Amino acid sequence: MSSPDARPHPSRTLLVLALPALSFSLAQTMLVPAFGALVRELHSDVATVTWLLTGYLVAAAVFTPLVGRLGDMFGKRRMLVLSLVAFAAGNALSALGQDVGVVIAGRVVQGIAGGLFPLCFGIIRDEFPREKVAGSVGLVSATIGIGGGAGLLLGGVMVDHLGYSSIFWFGAGLSVVSLIAIALLVPESPARVPGKVDVRGALVLSIALVLLLVAVSQGRTWGWGSPNTVGAAVIGAVVLALWVLLQRHTQEPLVDVRTLAKPAVLLTNTATMLVGFGMFGAYVLIPQLVEAPTSTGYGFAASATHAGLLMLPGSLSMLVFGPASGALGSRYGHRFSLGLGAALAALGLVMLAAFHGSDLAIAFWFLVLSAGIGFAFAAMPNLILTAVPPEQTGQATGFNAVVRSVGSSIGTQVTAVIVVSSAASGSLVPKDSGYVEAFVVCAVVAGAAAVVALLVPRVTSRDHVRMGDEIAAASLLPGPALAGDPA
Repeated sequence: MSSPDARPHPSRTLLVLALPALSFSLAQTMLVPAFGALVRELHSDVATVTWLLTGYLVAAAVFTPLVGRLGDMFGKRRMLVLSLVAFAAGNALSALGQDVGVVIAGRVVQGIAGGLFPLCFGIIRDEFPREKVAGSVGLVSATIGIGGGAGLLLGGVMVDHLGYSSIFWFGAGLSVVSLIAIALLVPESPARVPGKVDVRGALVLSIALVLLLVAVSQGRTWGWGSPNTVGAAVIGAVVLALWVLLQRHTQEPLVDVRTLAKPAVLLTNTATMLVGFGMFGAYVLIPQLVEAPTSTGYGFAASATHAGLLMLPGSLSMLVFGPASGALGSRYGHRFSLGLGAALAALGLVMLAAFHGSDLAIAFWFLVLSAGIGFAFAAMPNLILTAVPPEQTGQATGFNAVVRSVGSSIGTQVTAVIVVSSAASGSLVPKDSGYVEAFVVCAVVAGAAAVVALLVPRVTSRDHVRMGDEIAAASLLPGPALAGDPA
């Protein structure tokens, strides 16, 4: 085994890890401006095209804990490279597809790469000095927001000038560059957790999540009180409860539900879902609002590119607020960073509800919202890392990413329903009051996340230890006591 001194410099590793994280984050929103083009060119309808987001989120939710577990067992770098291979292949399939079913299938394959975030967090924990872990995790986490906002701008530009397939080719190219850089420049983590993969647990979880997310994503089309929507939601909830029982009685489960039940982990995951709701709600609302015609009394008749430019400063600001959250959390506790971030997000959303009549107002208050998202998203994985032992890093941070995906999906659909429902009878044009109400709902949810953050208990930190000690812990061997740190 190489000595710690022979390992590459953390800054180089961090820069390389940021590439795949950015690739996946961009893919979450780049297709949003292309929905109209996809409906026309694939001769489909909005309800079917929505599956491009739903299928992607479902696949990411299912594969994230699975890939995280495989990374703990067989090597995080190895699984990161394989995830990016799947991401590149899925993008190529979608780019070449002439039928909406093929394009959706490609998006599902892309979702396999959802596990790259817990893999990146695990590599940082394995490789970096203790004092660099929190800030580095914060920077990688910030790419979720950066990519989400930048994806709207890039997607709009590409659709306007190059067509929707260019979005997929861009994703494929970026992922190929990322996997080559990782294969050549990132060391394989020496930590291993021997065991087997809980395929049964993964299948049951996938069924539960598919049913729940289908109910959320199709509720507007089917009707929220329709038998299809209610049935999918109820059956999904029952299957999810059965999955929890199954995990409790599985010797080597996909996810240790006892760990998830720890107050620090449970409350962090709850806050993650709430913040994800508010963030993606805003990402959907702002482009719709500014692209609405001026005849509505509130719209700017802006292009997709213009809408993306308004959100770009806020998205890029997360490059600053993500690492700052890690530094602040190391000093005052990561729950403080989470609470501060959620409160700032709520403030930005409230002010967007009150003041959205100009480019400057939207850009500024989205910047405030983005600052909150940057602080909160960086704090979440750091809280998880301090609450779980090293051998559970992959599955615990993976499940946190699952929760974020679910919250994002719910936020997207709920805000869309609120806006659409505000249209006058016989009209397809939403009222300004619909946007105001949707922003307020997102603000209330983000405010609830701030309250939840205050309830997260302090835990004994397992943030980072010497390489030899961490290998011992990952091998289930007795190791020295781990130092405490505020959570």
